[in-house]
Amino acid sequence: MADKEERPPSASWWRSVKLVAWSFLGIRSRAGYQEDLAKVNPMHVVAVGLAGALLLVFGLIGLASWVVGK
Repeated sequence: MADKEERPPSASWWRSVKLVAWSFLGIRSRAGYQEDLAKVNPMHVVAVGLAGALLLVFGLIGLASWVVGK
């Protein structure tokens, strides 16, 4: 049997979402952060970060409108 080659894990959108979510919360350990950072695609992180920021802003606007409307 031939030994399988070790391939680096592929960058996934889910890993990028987890990285950005932990970054928004600010409670990620340094070791976990470094591990995730080595395994993500930077463009995925930027896209997920922008989407997360937009969701946060629109969520806050919606919450404020709902509270003021009552």
